[in-house]
Amino acid sequence: MSGEEDSVLTPQVYAGRHRVPAHDTLEYAEGVNISADDIDRLDSLVEAWLPLPDVAEILGISVTKVQRLIEDFHLVEVRRGTPKVCSVPAEFLRDGAVLPHLRGTIMLLHDQHFADHEIIEWLFTDDASLPGRPIDHLRSGQRGEVRRRAQSLGF
Repeated sequence: MSGEEDSVLTPQVYAGRHRVPAHDTLEYAEGVNISADDIDRLDSLVEAWLPLPDVAEILGISVTKVQRLIEDFHLVEVRRGTPKVCSVPAEFLRDGAVLPHLRGTIMLLHDQHFADHEIIEWLFTDDASLPGRPIDHLRSGQRGEVRRRAQSLGF
């Protein structure tokens, strides 16, 4: 490196949409390995999970296209179970399609620096000010109030 003194490059790994410093394993990357407590909390909130191949079958697309939906913020996933499998909450889908108002809410929460598992937790946790869970409001087409609550999280 022309004239630079002992420049150290930090290796990077790619995990979903995020580039993070590499540690001993890829599992360190955000969203790839969340704590067992986080998984238990999500499992207590989310009734049913779908692995990506099941999502692909329901949507009538390939698993690669499902991964593209995740990269484009239409869906969020977590790795859960034994062995770890990328899974999506079943309530993100309805009538063979992704909920229409989900993407904007996911993007808004990502802009607030929420990790994927935090987005799922927020969407499935009761909010007394709504009242109810944000995911239920999105499923009924009421995105405005949900997004106002999500925007207020950044302040």
